[in-house]
Amino acid sequence: MREPAIRFAMFNPTRISFGGTAAIVTSMALMAGFDAANAGRATLVSALLIAAVADNLTDSLSVHMYQESERLDRKDAFVGTLSNFATRLLLCLSFVLIVLLFQTQAIATVVGIVWGMTLLCGLTYVLARNRGVSAMSEIGKHLTVALLVVIVSKSIGHWITARLVG
Repeated sequence: MREPAIRFAMFNPTRISFGGTAAIVTSMALMAGFDAANAGRATLVSALLIAAVADNLTDSLSVHMYQESERLDRKDAFVGTLSNFATRLLLCLSFVLIVLLFQTQAIATVVGIVWGMTLLCGLTYVLARNRGVSAMSEIGKHLTVALLVVIVSKSIGHWITARLVG
């Protein structure tokens, strides 16, 4: 009998890496882009919550279907899907909390990006150690990509403001 490709505890870092990374980078990008577009806090919180629910459900379904295509055991596939959903939801909610805690969106955005980069560093470090590769090299690559996403998102926000508002 074929052993399932992935058999981990529900909160193993490997199980949460896809959802965690997506939630972190997407949340930072939304915060940077909406701040640059001068969108209000209510708009930003709405976007983060929509990502926490709609985008999260879509990604979780995609992960589940992929796991089924790999013929992963039903229980393992369900646990993987549930882990992905819970990870993304909790991480997105942490960014919502940051927006609600800080008076200005500009400060919330800076705090959110620092929070996101810190989370991404931690997740990358744990995964690199599990793989036996250089954590610093992996952190450098992942932070570079995340920073690029944030810069592009901020640029889009500025472009929208200049073209459609101003």
